[in-house]
Amino acid sequence: MVERSTSPAVEASLTALAVSLRGVTKAYDNGVMALGPFDLAVRKGEFISLLGPSGCGKSTALRIIAGLSAPSSGTVRVARHEGSVQPGHVQPGHVQPGHGIGFVFQEPTLMPWTSVRENVRLPLRLARVPKADACARADEALASVGLADFADAYPRELSGGMKMRVSLARALVTDPEILLMDEPFAALDEITRFRLNNDLLALWRRLRKTVIFVTHSVFESVYLSQRVVVMTARPGRIQADIRIETVEPRGEEFRTSAAYSDYCRRVSAALAPSYSGRSTL
Repeated sequence: MVERSTSPAVEASLTALAVSLRGVTKAYDNGVMALGPFDLAVRKGEFISLLGPSGCGKSTALRIIAGLSAPSSGTVRVARHEGSVQPGHVQPGHVQPGHGIGFVFQEPTLMPWTSVRENVRLPLRLARVPKADACARADEALASVGLADFADAYPRELSGGMKMRVSLARALVTDPEILLMDEPFAALDEITRFRLNNDLLALWRRLRKTVIFVTHSVFESVYLSQRVVVMTARPGRIQADIRIETVEPRGEEFRTSAAYSDYCRRVSAALAPSYSGRSTL
């Protein structure tokens, strides 16, 4: 369903949004209701985290925003490069340059037989961008994530954290307006995860992309986000929407502050009902 409005006030508010989901549900063929009804509004340039128990629909919501999965009902609006807010989705299965969306998955999913530069260049090659231009853009994306010196390396030569940086560079190489990140740091050790959290915030401050970040970590969500959207158990709905208001730029001082601890307690308290009566295994 596509909702239309001729109200100037409504249209003005929509153009300030990067993503709008209204009454979105997702039911699978086996009858499982995975999501919804789910309502979410994300302003352009905002960094939000989706937090909730396993199976609550966080990744499903991300895939619907990206156009990789169609909702069973509801309205999805996604901002395009030209600044308008368009109803509907990109063709399922394809997240292409020009649609303004970059996706970082849980696993780096790099091609082991080719170089880091070629892995990052892949979306541009699929879009038939001339090779010289595509290679220059790939090198620029690699420099933005601190891997300028590893363009000619192969994935097997990289650490887990470096592979994830390559995945992030590949998502950024198309210059998307919106960056969707599905638990990208979950498999990394804590020290590497903290470092990548800091680097991601620095990158966001510089590029001002809209970021929707899925995580299971209360601590990570509070540290990274301007808003933490806490979801209920399946079918996922919004349990709480908590704004994290603190001095910018954030750093280690925030991570060890009383304000950070207070926000973590608030988010944990909002999350607790999602686990009521559920196994913690």
